[in-house]
Amino acid sequence: MNTVTIFGLTFNISPVAFELPILGGWSVYWYGIIIALGVLSALAYGIKNGNRFGINPDHIFDSFLVVLPCSILSARAYYIIFDPSGSSFSDFFNFKDGQGFSGLAIYGGVIGAVITIFIMQRIKKFNILAALDVTAVGFLIGQGIGRWGNFFNQEAYGTFTGSDWFGMTGNVIAREMGSRDLVHPCFLYESLWCIVGAVVLHYFSKKRKFKGQIALMYGAWYGFERTFIELLRTDSLMLGPFKVSSLLSAVLCITCTVLLIILFKRTKEKEQSYEPVFSDVDEITKTGENEVIQDNIPYEKEREN
Repeated sequence: MNTVTIFGLTFNISPVAFELPILGGWSVYWYGIIIALGVLSALAYGIKNGNRFGINPDHIFDSFLVVLPCSILSARAYYIIFDPSGSSFSDFFNFKDGQGFSGLAIYGGVIGAVITIFIMQRIKKFNILAALDVTAVGFLIGQGIGRWGNFFNQEAYGTFTGSDWFGMTGNVIAREMGSRDLVHPCFLYESLWCIVGAVVLHYFSKKRKFKGQIALMYGAWYGFERTFIELLRTDSLMLGPFKVSSLLSAVLCITCTVLLIILFKRTKEKEQSYEPVFSDVDEITKTGENEVIQDNIPYEKEREN
């Protein structure tokens, strides 16, 4: 049992939810349960809203069965590549000490999911941009819920806050930081940002101007937050002297924001442009609806006779 204090509230929690009576006792962790809850919530959103995005819900479910395991493997590979502690691919599954996948990276999972969706699109023949739009909202739902697994593990926290009440600590954190001073609950910051983002993107998905808009908004929204929150964390994956997630987030945020501006501008220009279909309709717009069109005069005189 571990003790965690956050914003003055103290909890006694165990990272293990229960044990299965197999293989001498198989521990099931809260982390895994919460991650699974986040993933299933994202799937439920996709199935319920798929038709509105222009995606068959059956295609979403079929793709999910392939995307999920590929995302997990990609998240693990990403973690090992950038892990500063020197993890190697020989420890990929890490079954030897019973810990399993003790090290996953969100960006690795996102990259794996996007690549797999592109592959599934070739098989199922659905619109890739529409698929990425509905997936983007699902990502934020899953991330918002899944981050609470870090709370039970006392991880994904930041530097000291310097406050007597603002922040969190616990026996695991204190042991790692060498102090019982409060640290930034980065998992909480990201969870709240993702949940709010899911609501915002869901709202805009009903008013989207072009396919791919919601996916780009996800990149801008999540990238902005992760750029700064990652700078607070003490357990970041590194690329030389740089925090790789912070660097990648900044690039993602800027790129998606620029693309959104360009595409919104093009969409607006198309909405404002006028291309005549029939010459007589075009003539009406030039002379006014109340003026007589010359081609109609003979018909009017013939009718009077």
